[in-house]
Amino acid sequence: MTSHDDSLTSAARQDQFLEVIDRDEAWRRFASHLRLTPLGTETASLAEALDRVLAMDVLADVDVPAFDRSNVDGFAVRSADTVGGSEMAPRLLRLNAEVLSPGVVPREVVAAGTCTTLATGGVLPRGADAVLMVEFTDLVETSEGQRLRITRAVSPGEHVSFAGTDIACGETVLRSGKVLTSREIGVLAAIGRSSVSVFRRPRVAIISTGSELVSPGGALPAGAVFDSNAAILAASVRELGGDPVSLGIVPDDESRLDEALARGMDCDAVVLSGGTSKGAGDLSYRVVSRLTNPGIVAHGVALKPGKPICLAVTNGMPVVILPGFPTSAIFTFHEFVAPVLRAFSGRPARRAETLQARLPVRVNSDRGRTEYLLVGLVRGDDGLVAFPMGKGSGSVTTYSNADGFITIGQQTEIVEADSNLIVQRLGEHLEPADLVVIGSHCLGLEVLLRRLQREGVSVKAMHVGSQGGLTAAKRGQCDIAGIHLFDAATGEYNRPFLSTELELIRGYRRSQGLVHRPDDPRFRGITNIDEAIAAALRDPDCTMVNRNAGSGTRVLVDRLLGAARPPGYAVQTKSHNAVAAAVRQGRADWGLAINTVTQMYGLAFVPYQPEHYDFVIPRSRFDRPPVRRFRELLNDSAVATELRRLGFDR
Repeated sequence: MTSHDDSLTSAARQDQFLEVIDRDEAWRRFASHLRLTPLGTETASLAEALDRVLAMDVLADVDVPAFDRSNVDGFAVRSADTVGGSEMAPRLLRLNAEVLSPGVVPREVVAAGTCTTLATGGVLPRGADAVLMVEFTDLVETSEGQRLRITRAVSPGEHVSFAGTDIACGETVLRSGKVLTSREIGVLAAIGRSSVSVFRRPRVAIISTGSELVSPGGALPAGAVFDSNAAILAASVRELGGDPVSLGIVPDDESRLDEALARGMDCDAVVLSGGTSKGAGDLSYRVVSRLTNPGIVAHGVALKPGKPICLAVTNGMPVVILPGFPTSAIFTFHEFVAPVLRAFSGRPARRAETLQARLPVRVNSDRGRTEYLLVGLVRGDDGLVAFPMGKGSGSVTTYSNADGFITIGQQTEIVEADSNLIVQRLGEHLEPADLVVIGSHCLGLEVLLRRLQREGVSVKAMHVGSQGGLTAAKRGQCDIAGIHLFDAATGEYNRPFLSTELELIRGYRRSQGLVHRPDDPRFRGITNIDEAIAAALRDPDCTMVNRNAGSGTRVLVDRLLGAARPPGYAVQTKSHNAVAAAVRQGRADWGLAINTVTQMYGLAFVPYQPEHYDFVIPRSRFDRPPVRRFRELLNDSAVATELRRLGFDR
């Protein structure tokens, strides 16, 4: 056997993990070799202190305010001189010669029968025990000269902040471990601190691995992907109080990866993205496996997403290889790396916020590993509903769009629809959106939602297909559902699928048709849909890309094909964009999509029929202000113009 054959055999074997352990055991092994305490302290100026963590208690060595201070514009008085003062029985006081604006030190004493002009923030002069607002005074001429006429009595201490009222000298104003926001920085400035002792930020080396990766902003060759993980991880490190150190993209070259890992050892932690699975080209595991004291402590955790994660420690430094897929990478980062960085930076452990929600659909899970099912939360008529975010671990948006996750135990294979489950929040608080839209995705819908967002209406959109949106609307789980369902029996769109509790609002029309590459000779000169389908079916190598069952487009596909099942029929994508991408990249030769997307991808289009993309609204939500505004926008002339520009007809 040649060395080339040996390489192919090795790549095909895809060596599996030596030991797959549960999440808690993986964390125990990992944490037992780490010192989960702050890394040290340093001094930060107030300008640099935002989001830093205090390393020691802060005690005030001054009073705030440092003197008795006026809270209003008016006159410093003896309260006894104002007793009984009113419009009917005013009191008269002689005005002292000085005016006390902020920063002016009083020279005159306020004696009985006198007062001093005093501005907000000014020092209360000796003798005075209250401040009378200017609104209750006026100047009058008397036989004894000019006097201040007082029409209201004040009590001792009125409108005065006495020294030390806010902060007393010796008081502990901030405690160690406090994360500094603008409020705390204001307190530090108020007691005269120009700098403060804070915990040192952990420096985290971030290495992206894989010859297929391209930095954002560069050209994207065929088969390559932009490196999103590095940006996500760097931002996450900053959120946790660390300083990310980007070591860039390292291609599948063992010596270069060795060099990058060596550079990373100058930091406090190293995070690699990709190369955990021990499959073809996965070199990260091979390189990290050479670390010692103790080296790798866990490789393969019974999690979904995140099974391939590799945890290592060398001389007290954590080295973690995250899975390459974005959702798996960020989820496992927050499970295993985030707690370490919180401890290193002196931040408190995150408190899990949980709530109950109902799962609207049945979910199958793999027996033998704990699954963290990411969900989006919406408020239904009967409480919170948790919709699974079903884009998979390769999705960039699954984690960012999710509100929380449901933990499915290792021995559970099926979670039935309508189960009430505990959801762990990903963020700190649940902020329900003003408008919840569930259903089929469309660029035209995005036009409307962008307008609403600009007007201050918060929107949550979940793209689960027309049938999913219709079901959510029937159950009162959304405000609006975008659908395009064709009823083959009546030849009508959408209306035949309504129930009595739903209203149908006319949306716009989209042109559906067959898409193919412009240079494909099999479709040259064909402008009729029946002829195009016939041409596709004549060639056994002409491969289609299908749409998912339950989508409006899939109904049209099956109507056109009848009993025919050409190559690619079983490949079900969930969007018009996925169809167009498969055709443009040559993974398929034809499919059904809307003309708007076809133009974006530079494909040829054979029209089939106009499709009705409409909106279904539960009657119980029809007159909610955000829904009413959505309906108004549908009739807005500027919106109609923008829709026409995209190829949609109102």
